[in-house]
Amino acid sequence: MFSFFKRKPKEPAPVPEQPASAPAAPAPAPAAPLTTSPAPASVTPAVATPPAQDVQEVPASAAQPAEIVAAPAPAPEQKRSWLSRLKAGLAKTSSNLTTLFIGARIDDDLYDELEAALLTSDAGVEATLFLLDALKKKVKEEKLTEAVQVKAALKTLLIDLLTPLQKPLVLGQYQPLVMMIAGVNGAGKTTTIGKLAKHMQTHQQSVVLAAGDTFRAAAREQLTIWGERNDVTVIAQESGDPAAVAFDAVASAKARGTDVVMVDTAGRLPTQLHLMEELKKIKRVIAKGMDGAPQEVLLIIDGNTGQNALAQVKAFDDALQLTGLVITKLDGTAKGGVLAAIAKTRPIPVYFIGIGEQIEDLQPFNAQEFVDALLN
Repeated sequence: MFSFFKRKPKEPAPVPEQPASAPAAPAPAPAAPLTTSPAPASVTPAVATPPAQDVQEVPASAAQPAEIVAAPAPAPEQKRSWLSRLKAGLAKTSSNLTTLFIGARIDDDLYDELEAALLTSDAGVEATLFLLDALKKKVKEEKLTEAVQVKAALKTLLIDLLTPLQKPLVLGQYQPLVMMIAGVNGAGKTTTIGKLAKHMQTHQQSVVLAAGDTFRAAAREQLTIWGERNDVTVIAQESGDPAAVAFDAVASAKARGTDVVMVDTAGRLPTQLHLMEELKKIKRVIAKGMDGAPQEVLLIIDGNTGQNALAQVKAFDDALQLTGLVITKLDGTAKGGVLAAIAKTRPIPVYFIGIGEQIEDLQPFNAQEFVDALLN
């Protein structure tokens, strides 16, 4: 597992002065990481990542939070496996785009075919027209004459378009960090919460989960299973107000000094206005439990839903003011172009993308890797 986060620096513990003749005092022992119980035998264990090396601490005198630092480089075979599966998940879109440039002439026919391919990949009209106009301008200014050069130019433009979405999730800035998780039914919301909880534990963050999906008993049971796997407390009620469950979870985290609260919510369509109002209520109640909370409002999106994903982003953002996205299920028939549509229309950070069911299959979004999977 080669995840990374951005982390707020902590004040270093003072070291008492020693006499010149005495040996230097040993550095204070670091806080013990959260202890987790062994995973059940039926659960595939996550790939271990040494927590002490994942995040770089900076002196407390630094004016800004630490710059993002990647975890130790994964084993080459693990990296190849991740990238190959990402490419496999985007194979349909990749094939439609890359075959256009094989022996192609740089003319209007190529641009027309590229326009159709981008629209078919769910890039949307706005992003498609933007990319085509920018590509034509680049071809003219740089006097590109070969199809391979035009393909490289398109890669550059796509990377530039998607890079603003590549931002880290900040840890350690709030105590606790309260995350509200939303999404339509079937997007992988509850499973993603379980994976995120495990990722955070590798960064020495204690976690409490709130089973706010009180409309579906299976959701509570599923979240409880993830809690047992990760040795994480789950706040749940068999029935009742989801806002009250969220409030109780925040209060519990504040009392126990827990680092992160993750609030699951009931899946719903953005067209179900009465249920969207329920989400707004949950957010308001969380704010009553802690000023400024929830600091993160994440939307989980199924990567196979095409342009409907953009409609979901718009609706949930209008209702909740989203701070981040997680794109799941890119291991299926996902087209991938919807990220271009999101970048052009609602450039909300994409914190993670998922390509499978295992914990290590959820990884930070990287624009360069994503575009390479599309156009290599």
